[in-house]
Amino acid sequence: MDRFTVKVIAQTPNPQQVIYAAMHQDYAEEFVWDERDRFPDEEKCGEVIVKQLLAGNRGHYGPLEHPQIVLNCGWFPHSTMQQIRTHRVGISFDVQSFRYTGQRILDVVEGKREMEDVFYLRPLGAYSDRQGKHYDYTEALRQQDMEWCLKACHHYSERIHQGFSEEHARGLIPFDVRQHWIMSANVRSLMHLLDLRWKSDAQLEAQKLCETIFPHFEAWVPAIAQWYTANRMKRARLAP
Repeated sequence: MDRFTVKVIAQTPNPQQVIYAAMHQDYAEEFVWDERDRFPDEEKCGEVIVKQLLAGNRGHYGPLEHPQIVLNCGWFPHSTMQQIRTHRVGISFDVQSFRYTGQRILDVVEGKREMEDVFYLRPLGAYSDRQGKHYDYTEALRQQDMEWCLKACHHYSERIHQGFSEEHARGLIPFDVRQHWIMSANVRSLMHLLDLRWKSDAQLEAQKLCETIFPHFEAWVPAIAQWYTANRMKRARLAP
C-alpha cells in the first residue's frame, strides 16, 4: 500500500475565516463583506467555529460547506473508487477511464512497468470478513494472483492488437486495476466521507485513503480537524 498517494491540487485560502464569515452573516445586521478587514485571524476563527457550530454536536454544519479542497488521489484500486462514490454528499470526481488509459497494461506486457504499478493486490497477512471467516493470504497465494494478473495483461494486449477497442478490452482486466482521480469536497462533505470510510469495519483500502487524506485536512482547517479527532474520528457518527 506504499504507492497510495493523495496530493492537494487547490484549496480555499483562509477556510476558517470563510466559515466564520458565513456563520457571522447568519446573525449580523450588516453586510459582512464590509467587515472583512476586522475578521478575527484564521486561528481565532477556528476557535469560534468549534465553540459556536461544532461543540455539543448541535449539527449547525451549513457554513462548513463554503470552503473547497481539491485532491489528487493516486494508485488506489478500483474497488476503493466504488466505495467512496457510494453514499457521498457534496463531493465531485473525475476518474481515469480505461477507455483511454490502457497503455499502462501494454507497458506491463512489454516490461516497461511493474505489474503492481497497474494492479493492486492486498498485502500478505491474516484477514477476516464481516461474517467472521478467517483466512491467511500467503506468499504462495499472492504469487498465484500476480501470475493471473500478468496473464490477463497478455490477454488484453492480444485483443488490442487484434483491433479491439479499449472500452471492449478493458472488460478482460482484473477488477482492482489502480486508478487516479481528482476529487473536490467542502469541509462538511469531507468529514462525511471520513465518517463513512474510516470506521473500523470499512474496507482496508478505504480506511487507508482516509488516513492519507487526513493530514491535508488537518493542515487546511486545523481547529476543525482537532475537534474532529476528539469527537468523531473512526466513530461512525455520520455527519448530518
